[in-house]
Formats: sequence, structure tokens, C-alpha cells
Amino acid sequence: MELQINNQKFHFEQTEISIQAMLDLQAPNKQKGLAVAVNSTVISKANWGNYLLKPEDDILIITATQGG
Repeated sequence: MELQINNQKFHFEQTEISIQAMLDLQAPNKQKGLAVAVNSTVISKANWGNYLLKPEDDILIITATQGG
């Protein structure tokens, strides 16, 4: 399956993949401070394991940063 993540196409072997599984493959050690939106709708972290992505989904991953 191909997914559009932060305006880039990525290929996954799975035909169905959850947000959590996608993050485990894309950013296994960088999952703190993330927010995920699918088709401009923020998905709660509690739902990442249950939310199945579709090839036409537009996924945005936002990382919190510190600054001042």
C-alpha cells in the first residue's frame, strides 16, 4: 500500500496498516511528542492502534519542539 505522509509517498507491504503500525515502521524511536492528522482530522493517540489507514488518506505527522 502507498501512503502520502507529510507530502511524500511511502510504500508499505501490508494491505491494511494502523497509524501505530505505520509509526512503528517510520519512526520507531521517535514517538513522543507526536500528533497525527488524517485528512485534516487529528486522531487521538488512544486510537492510533485501531485506526486503519487507506491508500487515499493524506497523513500529517507533527512533532512538538521546544524553543523560546
